[in-house]
Formats: sequence, structure tokens, C-alpha cells
Amino acid sequence: MSRRARISRALALERNATLVAFVIVLQSLGEHLWLKFIPKYLESLAAPVLVIGLYGSLLDLLDGLYQYPGGRVSDRIGRKRALALFIALAACGYAMYALAPSWEWVLAGLALVMAWKGLAGPSMFAVVGDAMPPGQRHMGFTVQSLLKRFPMALAPILGGLFIAAYGFQGGIRLALWCAVGVSVVALIVLSRVRLETLPHERLQLFDVWRTFPRPLRTLLLSDVVVRTCEGLVDVFVVLYVTTIMGISAPQFGILVAVQMGTALAVYVPAARLANRIGRKPFVAGTFLAFALFPLAVIASRGFGTLVIAYVIAGLREIGEPARKALIVDLADPRVRGRTVGLYYLIRSTAVTPAAAIGAVLWRISPSLPFYLAAAIGVAGTIVFLMTVDEEYAG
Repeated sequence: MSRRARISRALALERNATLVAFVIVLQSLGEHLWLKFIPKYLESLAAPVLVIGLYGSLLDLLDGLYQYPGGRVSDRIGRKRALALFIALAACGYAMYALAPSWEWVLAGLALVMAWKGLAGPSMFAVVGDAMPPGQRHMGFTVQSLLKRFPMALAPILGGLFIAAYGFQGGIRLALWCAVGVSVVALIVLSRVRLETLPHERLQLFDVWRTFPRPLRTLLLSDVVVRTCEGLVDVFVVLYVTTIMGISAPQFGILVAVQMGTALAVYVPAARLANRIGRKPFVAGTFLAFALFPLAVIASRGFGTLVIAYVIAGLREIGEPARKALIVDLADPRVRGRTVGLYYLIRSTAVTPAAAIGAVLWRISPSLPFYLAAAIGVAGTIVFLMTVDEEYAG
């Protein structure tokens, strides 16, 4: 076996899965030029803090509501056609954001923007599940995540520089038009992918739920609790860091890069160790990092200590490939896209109120949602450790 073949086998570099991963890279590059700055963009468009909280809740709601339809479309028309449709819809949303004269346009455009993150998610999972045997899926998701995080590390820095040069509105509008152009390139790359359309199993939503084995249901329960922790503070972190602590937009971009750089550094070692000792410790480590990050942010007293907080944020990814592989392994292959879609539909809709609750708590005290998030994150970690058996997570 050649050296190239050995590397491809070790990293699970199946051709179609790899090309789809590059499509994900491109979309990630376009989105993360502006994504982390949207709460501040809304503020610049005169949106009150409750509207920013509503934006965060709508993100979770649409992320949830779109997942199952995305999986259904993916199973019905095929992964490739579905991904092309979702990229085109998202690009229209980016253009709408760029042209927004007021914050109301941003909320309305979210329905299109979320086509990529919400509708496309099950297709991306299913590509790995369809193309790779169970023993390689963990590494397949690891490589997919690695490729996705490189632009996530670099793009916020570029977005911060755009904002420094052209102001918040001008800089974010430029980033959004760049995202539209990148989506066009992603469609060109996607045209080179060759994916078979699998036989479509006609099952209704409740029939798909009945295919969920018990370990998948208990994983979902703990995931919901932990993502509630994230949802309470996610859209408020940029406001706390820039408004309360006085960190500049370029510095915030560097912090996001530290987060992504940490994630990149741990992915492959974690994947190899998880294959040897089991997935459960790494998924638990991810959940614990979700709990610690809010505490680390409010304990910070300047840029230097925020770097430590964002290292912890990067460690939230240590068990993500393991969790994704576990979902795909436990899913019925006949309805893989819809299983992933239903899992995320339940998870995201369950945490929808979190951002709005965070906004109410923010008005009482900006640190309050961070404390509550940490407590909920610890609870979610305990739920996972007590309910997901090692034989399924291992």
C-alpha cells in the first residue's frame, strides 16, 4: 500500500466525503467572516437587547425546525441535490443581510440564512454514514471538523479587520457579500461530487422516532440540557466581551481564532484515543467544557485571561466527532438523514427559549445568565454520565 493510500485510510479520506468536507470549508469560511459579529450588527441597527435575545432564540428554533425537513429532503432527492438547494437559499439570505436597512430585515433573513446550518446538517451527517463503515466514521467526522475549523479560526480575524477598516455596518456588509461569492464557489465544487440516491423509505415522523434505540434517546436528553447551557449565553458573549470588558473587534476575532486553534489541535489525538479507550470520556469532556466556558468568561479580567477562557471554549470540541459518530452508528441506515434531522429538531427546539431567558437575566445583571449556564452545563454532564452506557458510547 502506498504512503498516500495509508494516509487516506488512516484519516478516512473517502473521495465524496472529502469533497463534501471542502464544500463545508467554503461555507464555513463565508459564514464566519460575519457570524460572531451579528449581535453587534443588530445593536448597530438599533436593535434593543431583547431583540438580540429573540435573534438567539430564533436561531435555535429554526435550527431545530429545519433539521427534520432537511433530513427528509436529503433522503428523498439525494444528498448532492439537497446540499445545492440549501447553499443557494443561504446565499440569498446573506444578500438580504447585506442589504438590511434595519434590524427587522436581519430577523426576516434568518429564515434563508439558516438553510445551510439547519437544513444541510442531516445531509452532511448522512454523507459520512453512507460512505464509511462504522469503524471509520469517527475519523471521518474528525477530518470533516478539522477542515471546517480552519476557516472558522481565520475568518473572524478577517471579519474583525473589515469592521476596523469600514465600521461595524460597512465591515459586516462587505463580509456578507464575500460569503455570497464563496457560496458560488461551493456550488462549483459540489458539482464534482458523485453521490448515489439511496432508496427512499416512506416513514412518518413518529415512525422515525420509534427507530431511535434507547442509547440514542438518552444521549439526546443530555445533549438538550448541555445545549441549554450554551443557548443562555451564546449571543451575549460578544456583547459581554466587547461592551462590558472593552475588547476590540479585532481582538475578539483573535479570541475566536484561539478557540478554533485549540479545537484543531485536539481533534486527531482525541479521535485516536477514543478509538482505543472509548467515546464516553470525550463526550463527557465536551459537555464539561460547555459548563466551564461561561464561568471562565466572567472570571476574566482582561484579554490575557480571556485567552484561557477561549482555550476552554475550544475544548468543547474534544468529543464532538465521537458524539456525531455515535448518532450515525445508532441510526437506522434506511432513515439516516431523517434520524439525524429528528435528533436535532428535538434538541434545538427544546433549547429555543434559552436565549430569550438569557436576555431577561442580562437586564437584571450581565453576569447572571453566565452563572446559570454553568450550573445547567454541569447538570447535563451528570445526566450523560449516568444515562449513556459505556457499551454504546465506547
